[in-house]
Amino acid sequence: MRQLNKEPADHREILRRIPHFAMIRVLALLVALISTVMLTLAEDQSRPNKSEEPAPFGVESPILKLNLSNDRSAPDAPGDAVARLEKKLEEAKRDAEGVGRLCKNGVLSKVEMEQRLLKVTECETELASARLAEATGKVAELESGIASSESAKDQLATAKAALKQLSEAAEAATAKRERAELEATEANLHRQQQLLKLGVAGKSDLDRAEEKLAELKAQKH
Repeated sequence: MRQLNKEPADHREILRRIPHFAMIRVLALLVALISTVMLTLAEDQSRPNKSEEPAPFGVESPILKLNLSNDRSAPDAPGDAVARLEKKLEEAKRDAEGVGRLCKNGVLSKVEMEQRLLKVTECETELASARLAEATGKVAELESGIASSESAKDQLATAKAALKQLSEAAEAATAKRERAELEATEANLHRQQQLLKLGVAGKSDLDRAEEKLAELKAQKH
């Protein structure tokens, strides 16, 4: 009888403890679920966006390809160099228009005016050299394929005459540029001397101006 009375008591004890065990299990599941969610959020935040990920190694981006295509520009064809330098000279002349008036009104400094005028002479020299090179190539081409016909001889004579004129023009443009550079350098030296007296410029600026003038004079001789 004692054994029979004990079993119902144990059974009631088990039934009484069931809610406690169930609550513990539910809490454990909740903790596991919360931990999983937190880990997922952390991974999402630490994972970089596809747009921010670097391109795979060895694959060029569109910008890099564009830069490479610009850097590897083809050299000018015989006629392209002259056309490009003609455009460059036109732009330099437009920049130099009215510089004397602008400098007088205080819009441009004297240094800026001198630089714009010097740029025109430099472009003129480059263009003259390009035209001379083009004419030289044309004469060489005609000489290599010269025939006995009178028309071919006339073309060669005309090309040689044009080459002589372009050679003289190139020499004149070079002399003009050298004079302009010398005048600008002398003006800068005088300016640095005045600024040094006023205490605005340093002795090193004056030394550089003197060295530049000495270099130009040495090149002429």
